[in-house]
Amino acid sequence: MIVTRRGVLTAAACLTGAAVVASLMRSGTGGFKSTMTTLFWVGEPFDADNDFIPNDVSYWDNQWQLSFGGVDDPEHRNGYWPAEFKPNENPFYVALPFGEFESESGNELRADALSVPWYRAGLSPLLKNHWVVINRGDRTCYAQWEDVGPFEVDDFAFVFGSVKRPRNTFDAKAGLDVSPACWQYLRMDDNIETAWRFVDAADVPPGPWTEIVTASGNNRPSGVA
Repeated sequence: MIVTRRGVLTAAACLTGAAVVASLMRSGTGGFKSTMTTLFWVGEPFDADNDFIPNDVSYWDNQWQLSFGGVDDPEHRNGYWPAEFKPNENPFYVALPFGEFESESGNELRADALSVPWYRAGLSPLLKNHWVVINRGDRTCYAQWEDVGPFEVDDFAFVFGSVKRPRNTFDAKAGLDVSPACWQYLRMDDNIETAWRFVDAADVPPGPWTEIVTASGNNRPSGVA
């Protein structure tokens, strides 16, 4: 996605936020954040409803629609899959508003990225494909992180820190975008708050989200692997 970028957080603030998240992840006691949640999809048309952001590409894959296999049309479904084809990648995917790279085509990491709880030197992809769990009422859905947004790319404090609300001020002020499969599984029919947190792949239970698991690396314009 191509959106307006904001200033990078200070390294000290990032380290503090990341330490909090890492502690929660280690203890298994929480880390859930409630946020307004909106629908997006691979191949979504870019217009005023999404601030003219194209979704045939993603932050990590400049051929996202091709990689996925087509348009993930929310109106025409075959169960949790698009009606016209079997997707090549997991139809359970989300966008969160932090991307690890300094530029749209380079491979230099932001200072904040070094404070991602699971960061280690040489790990690639660092964020793409990581799992999240999403709760809405009595429904629990698992999904993989496949794009950056909504409408922000450097909101480390919300994604990994202790800030409870995202920076995004556009429209619904959402902090999480979910795919049609997630939307359907959570029985959503409008923008609404859900609660999400990161989860390790080993802790993801079998479900429709494990029928196809995305394992592809970064495919950015520079060819970062």
